[in-house]
Amino acid sequence: MLSPEQKAERLQTIKEVAERMKRRKEFKAKQQANAMRVRRYTDEVEKPKRKKAQDSFDAEIARMDENYNAWTDASKYAKEYYGDRMYETTRFDNDWD
Repeated sequence: MLSPEQKAERLQTIKEVAERMKRRKEFKAKQQANAMRVRRYTDEVEKPKRKKAQDSFDAEIARMDENYNAWTDASKYAKEYYGDRMYETTRFDNDWD
């Protein structure tokens, strides 16, 4: 059995712990509200800015990706630069099939 002093100390300790738990719960609620405000700001303001910047960057890279030095027609390139030599080299290629 507890003496009256022990019981009083125990009740005082329980009250202190309950008060600490209440303050911790209030702090977490306040912290969560602040986090939600930051997330909302990020979703409404920052993400559209980032998306617009990313889209413009992607468009610029896509424009730079085109190779202006590449020949699109290999047979035309070969005919223009190698002409008769290519013809003489490849004219009998199908005889072995």
